[in-house]
Amino acid sequence: MSKKSQFNRRSTAEQVTEGLDLTGKTVMITGVNSGLGLETLRVMAMRGAHVIGAARTVEKAQQAASSVEGQVTPVACELSDLESVRSCAEQVKALNITVDVLICNAGIMALPEAQCQYGLEMQFLTNHIGHFLLINLLLDTIKKSDAGRIVLLSSMGHMQTPKGGIDFDNLDGSKAYDPWQFYGQSKLANLLTAKALARRLQGSNVTANSVHPGVIRTNLSRNTSGFFSRLISSFAVLFERSIAQGAASQCYVATHKDVASVSGEYFVDCHIAKPSKYGQDEDLAEQLWQKSEELVAKNTGITIE
Repeated sequence: MSKKSQFNRRSTAEQVTEGLDLTGKTVMITGVNSGLGLETLRVMAMRGAHVIGAARTVEKAQQAASSVEGQVTPVACELSDLESVRSCAEQVKALNITVDVLICNAGIMALPEAQCQYGLEMQFLTNHIGHFLLINLLLDTIKKSDAGRIVLLSSMGHMQTPKGGIDFDNLDGSKAYDPWQFYGQSKLANLLTAKALARRLQGSNVTANSVHPGVIRTNLSRNTSGFFSRLISSFAVLFERSIAQGAASQCYVATHKDVASVSGEYFVDCHIAKPSKYGQDEDLAEQLWQKSEELVAKNTGITIE
């Protein structure tokens, strides 16, 4: 059981990691080129961790690495390109080091028009399938850690999804497409993946959890439009937080001793929170896991055991 966190929605990533010495630990983070990923990179490196910083191109990763103090290894990982994900995982494994923490931070949000690749809608592919593959390719090296942690960035947006939570009959968006519902579906998939993974990791030294970072103005919102986007903008002054505050929950779940044994949970403001009814659906989580395995095998030839 975790202790009740002393942190809240105003706590920053630096505050929730204060006093921690991550020297000797390796933390891998996706999407480090800007926003929450860059702040998480900065704070993890500041606390002494060796950070493997992944971005869509190695140039973007190198730029992020050069902007912070500490030991950072930049790698390319374009999550919508499954061969890039495979190559990234091979590069990380070739370092011959243990990955203690994997933070699946990168993502895209509410693309105005449906885009499709590998027969999959782009948000589902990038936010979910790309990370699903990366996690499974790196799982053996994470299991070598004394206390491995996997953190998936979900969102409160997981509550706004197509009927059924995951529309398995329309994963390419060809039958109907709503930008925010498909974003919500991808974020629900992140949450459910953490739950399904946590069950598979029972009895191991690795935990898996998901987090909602809060409403933050980052590059993630560059493609958003429509009523929901305008609503967020209108009320942002009431509930928006800084990037430093937004990165707090993932840094907390990734490193804090109070949640070292917690797995399969959804965190908001550094506290365990109750997800949507679909986010609590164990059968849906298993169905998604099996479907994800099938999609990975079909598109890469990789069999996930």
